[in-house]
Amino acid sequence: MKKTVMITGITGQDGSYLAEFLLEKGYKVHGVVRHSSAESYARLSHLQHRLTLHKADLLDEGSLKSLIDQVRPAEFYNLAAMSFVPVSWQQPTLTSEVTGLGTLRVLEAIRAVDPTIRFYQASSSEMYGDVVETPQTETTRFHPRSPYAVAKVFAHHITVNYRESYGMFACSGILFNHESPRRGLDFVTHKITHAAARIKLGLQQELRLGNLDACRDWGFAGDYVEAMWLMLQQDQADDFVVATNQTTRVGDFVRMAFQYLGLDYKRHVVIDPDFFRPAEVNLLKGNPAKARRVLGWEPRTDLRQLVEMMVDHDLALARTARALQTVETPRIRVA
Repeated sequence: MKKTVMITGITGQDGSYLAEFLLEKGYKVHGVVRHSSAESYARLSHLQHRLTLHKADLLDEGSLKSLIDQVRPAEFYNLAAMSFVPVSWQQPTLTSEVTGLGTLRVLEAIRAVDPTIRFYQASSSEMYGDVVETPQTETTRFHPRSPYAVAKVFAHHITVNYRESYGMFACSGILFNHESPRRGLDFVTHKITHAAARIKLGLQQELRLGNLDACRDWGFAGDYVEAMWLMLQQDQADDFVVATNQTTRVGDFVRMAFQYLGLDYKRHVVIDPDFFRPAEVNLLKGNPAKARRVLGWEPRTDLRQLVEMMVDHDLALARTARALQTVETPRIRVA
């Protein structure tokens, strides 16, 4: 008999890769989308006939209880969040409600309906913020530096509390930055590869960025969803860092993307103060030794492969855009 799984945030980057992965594992996959969501289902277009999507909301615990009672999933993956850090400064209250309290509402709904459901919480390396040690591990102290990161810390700790207080199988994956061609264009990696491809084809001239010296631990989202699944297959619930243990400057990511296309990024990149954060996170580097030891998980895609994958995808899109721009208007002969 097929296992049933529920995913919040299924329309996002991670949700779409996780849905693909679980379908290949033979799961019945159910996804949660908001009642008033204007978000495109483009990332799911190749999967939508194999999924069941439901309307519910992390702001409405009643809708979550009803849905969980109806579907009765064996596993629940909470990937939904207000996840773009700069927007969390503009909408801190909503970010806290969705990303922080939304997790609590899911846990309460599971506890009320069926506390044997296995729960995965998407924690974030942003929780470390102004880091106290490098690399960061499961025991490194958190020092969040944005409303998003603060909300994620609350969600992480409430997940631990429900595990320890109620005996629920509730775990968190502390995922470091993970990217793909499906990453939103607001995020710096996709902003870089998208712009590089368009500059190569003459569709734009410059790329405006903020802090090029910020360092991140970047991996491939398609690799990281396997770690999520592995956490819920263990005998005991626990929390795990999922990372590559490598850190790279934003400026070096830019250089790699432009270099792959034969471009000198220094001729096109403009530093714009508007893109600096109010409180910067300068260095993130995760140690996945525990995930390697306990889960048997390792990242399979290195940074260069990731950069080239994203650039190739964006170059194909840019070529299509250029072709649409250069279609000649039919000439009309005047007698």
